[in-house]
Amino acid sequence: MATTVRILREADVRAALDMASCIDACADAFAAYSTGGAELPDVIHLNVPESEGEIHVKAGHLHGARYYAVKVASGFYAQDPPAIDGLVMVFEARHGAPAAFLLDNGFITDLRTGAAGGVAAKHLAPERVRAVAVLGTGGQVRQQLDALAVVRPGFSDVRVWGRNAEHAARCVADLVAAYPETHAVSTVEEALRDADVVITCTAAREPLVQLGWLKPGAHVTAVGSDGQDKQELDPAILEAADLLVVDSRDQCLRLGELQHAPGQADRAVELGTICAGSASGRTDVAQLTVCDLTGLGVQDVAAANVVMERAGDRGDTLEL
Repeated sequence: MATTVRILREADVRAALDMASCIDACADAFAAYSTGGAELPDVIHLNVPESEGEIHVKAGHLHGARYYAVKVASGFYAQDPPAIDGLVMVFEARHGAPAAFLLDNGFITDLRTGAAGGVAAKHLAPERVRAVAVLGTGGQVRQQLDALAVVRPGFSDVRVWGRNAEHAARCVADLVAAYPETHAVSTVEEALRDADVVITCTAAREPLVQLGWLKPGAHVTAVGSDGQDKQELDPAILEAADLLVVDSRDQCLRLGELQHAPGQADRAVELGTICAGSASGRTDVAQLTVCDLTGLGVQDVAAANVVMERAGDRGDTLEL
């Protein structure tokens, strides 16, 4: 019997998925993951060292969702700018037949990663955010700021730091229309000075952020460490955090900032338990809060289900 598969390209996916909806979907996915309502296998990592390529394969199923999904996302960093791509394969949860191929050029990965930062900030950032420090100059900078703007609107001062001054200037030029008070800074310490929210989204393999540079009561969202040996934060920051949050305790121990401070694992709180209401987020303005995000396949599943619900008659069909 023939199976009809939808082919949705990047423009189709973008039209069906906005940041606010993705934040809500990811919050539900985190809650499901931490309360036993999701299936999530280990991440598959593949390196292509001669091209500085990283490939991640993630999959998952949310109990009761119409679709499960498998995603392949790649970043090839020998290119300038880096070549980022991806594909999400969507399957019917009732019988396993393929339902759609989302040829999104990595958009779902970018958006749901930003959305996770938005979920974290909703529960952990100070209520009033004025200054934001962003370490990194890639596309994830915009996604993180857009997500933060959904849950903490009104921030103004945005500082961008990157190892490459030309890349930082290019990043600022891309951001100023939406965030007029965005400027590049020359050091990490300068970026962090009096920042209410710190977002790290680099490929660093040694600490960039030192504890003494953080403002009391700041929130840190660490996005870049999603593989063994990656690191952006001094382990002392995790040790000093009043509230240490992870998307997955097990995965962060293997791939995230938590791998460099394994002694803190027992007190790390999964973001999903906060989303589900069984654990508390920020409760005091003076708290230092840290969220270690490595990216979960259930985020891709949640985003793909939103796309499928909203795609309408967009895209093409393929008979298998």
